[in-house]
Amino acid sequence: MSLPPGFLDELRTRVSLADVVGRKVMWDNRKSNQAKGDLWAPCPFHHEKTASFHVDDRKGFYYCFGCHQKGDAISFVKETENVGFMEAVEILAGEAGLPMPARDPKAKEKADRRTQLSDVMELAVQHYRLQLRTGAGAGAREYLTRRGLSEPVLERFEIGFAPEGWQGLWDHLKSKSVPDDLILGAGLAKPSNKGKAPYDTFRNRIMFPIRDARGRAIAFGGRAMDPADNAKYLNSPETELFDKGRTLYHHGPAREAAGKGQKLIVAEGYMDVIALTEAGFEASVAPLGTAVTEHQLALLWRITDEPVVALDGDTAGLRAAYRVIDLALPLLEAGKSLRFALMPEGMDPDDLIRAKGPEGVREVLDAAMPMVDLLWRRETEGVVLDSPERKAALDKALRDKLRTIKDDNVRRHYGDAIKELRWQLFRPNRGGAGPRTGRSAWHQGPQAPLPVTKSSALVASGDAAAERLRVQVILAAALTTSAIALEFETQLENLPCPEPDLERLRDTILRHAEDGQEALWAAATNAVGADVLERLMGHPHVAITPCIRKPGDVELARMTLAEELAKLHTRQGRSAEIAEAEEEMTGVVDEAVTWRLSQAAEAHNRALAGQQKDTAEYDTGPNGARINRDERDAFAAMLKNITYAKPPKRSGK
Repeated sequence: MSLPPGFLDELRTRVSLADVVGRKVMWDNRKSNQAKGDLWAPCPFHHEKTASFHVDDRKGFYYCFGCHQKGDAISFVKETENVGFMEAVEILAGEAGLPMPARDPKAKEKADRRTQLSDVMELAVQHYRLQLRTGAGAGAREYLTRRGLSEPVLERFEIGFAPEGWQGLWDHLKSKSVPDDLILGAGLAKPSNKGKAPYDTFRNRIMFPIRDARGRAIAFGGRAMDPADNAKYLNSPETELFDKGRTLYHHGPAREAAGKGQKLIVAEGYMDVIALTEAGFEASVAPLGTAVTEHQLALLWRITDEPVVALDGDTAGLRAAYRVIDLALPLLEAGKSLRFALMPEGMDPDDLIRAKGPEGVREVLDAAMPMVDLLWRRETEGVVLDSPERKAALDKALRDKLRTIKDDNVRRHYGDAIKELRWQLFRPNRGGAGPRTGRSAWHQGPQAPLPVTKSSALVASGDAAAERLRVQVILAAALTTSAIALEFETQLENLPCPEPDLERLRDTILRHAEDGQEALWAAATNAVGADVLERLMGHPHVAITPCIRKPGDVELARMTLAEELAKLHTRQGRSAEIAEAEEEMTGVVDEAVTWRLSQAAEAHNRALAGQQKDTAEYDTGPNGARINRDERDAFAAMLKNITYAKPPKRSGK
């Protein structure tokens, strides 16, 4: 069977030689450096005891210094599995998820044509480099000098120039006896629709040769010298050699530099790559005028597990980063991810190098954020989350994104990270923040009592102690029935906890309720200690609560939380009313203030009417309302101490 051109290159790109060989050998961890793809093991071919078998995973080749066996992934499978070439290819293609192509009887002919096209491209590279040194290239040279590109840089990146004129390259290649179909097939010229000779694809542009991972010239990128040109950058059209969605600029040199331990950086364009490389960041690549593609991601992960995407610090740069996130999420695997380094606003890597030098770039790269953090930023930045509905919308958007992650393990860890970020955003009693964090007063929880409230007779009579008892019951109920905690998430977030242990327990319930009952209990034990939980669950007023006596009864737990939270809310509301009234007192009050106090008391008694009897003692009020005796007496004592005065006379007409 003949394989189409490019298929084996694609297969070798997708397959990790280290993974293939690793099934047959035990790596010598003392000699190996897995992070760099430099691996050593006893040879599987001549069964030695010393580690003389070397795998260069970056380049995809192995060599034994003992028996001198060498080859790539295909030859390794052939030798170790005792199969033929095509069967080895089929085995590897199946592992890589690459469908085997249909039989192509003209494969050799096509392979020969690809070689010819590549040769034509090399002629074009040399022609453009020579044109840069002519009088026609003076403007281009001046521009490159202003951009800081020295002569050695021009040589290293083989930068050239395509002069104005319709057939400069065409005529040059024809003088070399290059057939028309090869010039057109390489994308170097376009046929005329006016019946004339074909014309050059690139005119009046600075030329950047594009080479594949093996160093073969396959295309060009051209930067327009005319500011009025419709396309500032123009790539070669797609050809038998060039598929821009499967190609990275500076791929081969960057792969080699990454193999030596440098961070792999993904920049936006040719000039960024050149500037980064010259500043010492040689493992730099760029997509070719389009958003990063799935195939390019595969190439990046083939080089390193965690490339750093360095994007311009503007709105367009952020949009590009967000597109990469959406592309990458379904493709994530354990150990394969991305980090994002955002340049200062209004700068690209070239600008930053000019302003702050390599150290400025290094600081930005060192601060690169994990992909989950940028995902969170996208979904929350500028969003005001001041209602349950908006919070629910955020949760839904994040869940929808996480569902796209196919790897179960990665998806679970992303969920944990999002849960932690969400907790940091909505944690109770957090200080106020602006719209970027989505905070509002609604999320800040009950306000602390005013100083006058703390000293009131009502609080002194045991209000704080009563609230503490209710908080204990609420937390115990949520802890023993994790499913119900999720229904009361917002109320629990705003639940005031009078003790550090109770606060930690509340936070733990909010973080781990969705993990299940067993996991929640384990997390709570770890957070506050088994002795604290034992004291809480053994407290008389907790132990007699029906849902605690029947743990896991969701309906009982729901009723308990609803009732206790309602009572707590009533107490807090009544305390706030009285505190507000007391704040207006200065030792002498008028009938209006007295009336407000009596109304607050009546409202409190009405709210308590019909509730289940708890450990306090009650009397029956005028309308059948149940009145807490301790609270009634404290309230009466406060009213008794008020000095009444006649209201001031109002002036009339």
